Amino acid sequence: MNRQVLRKYVMSQLLEISESTVNTEELRCVLEQLLRQHFQSPVTVLSIERTPSQYHSSFPIEELKVTLDNGSHLNVIFKNLSDEALLENARDAKPEFIRNPRREIEVYEKLLSQKNLGTAIFYGAVADDHANRFWLFLEEAPGVELYQVGDLSLWQEAARWLGRMHGRLADRTSDLERYSHLLNRDANFFWTWIRRAEEFERNDSSPQHRALIKRLVSGFDKVIAKLNTLPATFIHGEFYASNVLIDERGEGVRVCPVDWEMAGIGPGLIDLAALVSGNWREDERSAIAKAYHSVAHPDESPTNLEEFLTALDYCRLALAVQWLGWSPGWIPPVEHRHDWSKEAMQLADKLGL
Repeated sequence: MNRQVLRKYVMSQLLEISESTVNTEELRCVLEQLLRQHFQSPVTVLSIERTPSQYHSSFPIEELKVTLDNGSHLNVIFKNLSDEALLENARDAKPEFIRNPRREIEVYEKLLSQKNLGTAIFYGAVADDHANRFWLFLEEAPGVELYQVGDLSLWQEAARWLGRMHGRLADRTSDLERYSHLLNRDANFFWTWIRRAEEFERNDSSPQHRALIKRLVSGFDKVIAKLNTLPATFIHGEFYASNVLIDERGEGVRVCPVDWEMAGIGPGLIDLAALVSGNWREDERSAIAKAYHSVAHPDESPTNLEEFLTALDYCRLALAVQWLGWSPGWIPPVEHRHDWSKEAMQLADKLGL
């Protein structure tokens, strides 16, 4: 079976699963009500054409071609965040303590839709604990994933977007604390990952990896102390290039991050650490980081820039530890695949742990 035939088969299987979970007529009725609220107009959904998206997170995502009675068409993303819809590989790998189906819905409804940041238009959502139904409907934002883009200037533009978002929401951290569904990146959160990594290495690990984990555990107090000094803001939580869409077709560049399942409060540099993860040369990584810094800290001196880059290294280490403690035996998707053990070791050397 060639790749194209295999892909068509897999997509048809995904669609069958989606339709067995969510009936199309029921989906049409729900979306119609939400669109009436969004447009404040009595629109009628005449038809929906459903296609599984090639992009998915922990949950299945469908692309809906929606035809309305006024002759217009909408391209809508339907994300089923219900527990029963969680993809099998994600159920096995994603730690249960970080799952919350209301989180991404709350982020779009109460934060992103109010801030004019260029994120996907929020058409509405269903959040019903009794029925265990959590559906999210968004604009199908145009663009390509940033990891497919080789132009460094576009990565810098994504970094500047991130700096603007962090700056715009930094003064709302006290208000955000009342949103119980957000993930709080406090000391306990970061310690959880190193303890999980320590637990995993006891069961199945090479001598070199065991030595690395022991080294990280012994020096992790220093990492936590540094993270605790960094200013908190609202963060995406997984600002990897695979979660950032870039669209150059309009006036200027539209940066549209997606997949806010891990959103919360924490050091903004955690997001920047995700963006610059991977096999960059140091000058390239520094250029992306400086683009963020130019927006987030425009008035700081060169000395403070060096402190900023050191703080970023601490956040990169915390992120590497998170992946080491994610799930035993888990193999990440290609776009996230990286030697996190090697990165943790290099950063531990650099930071003197």
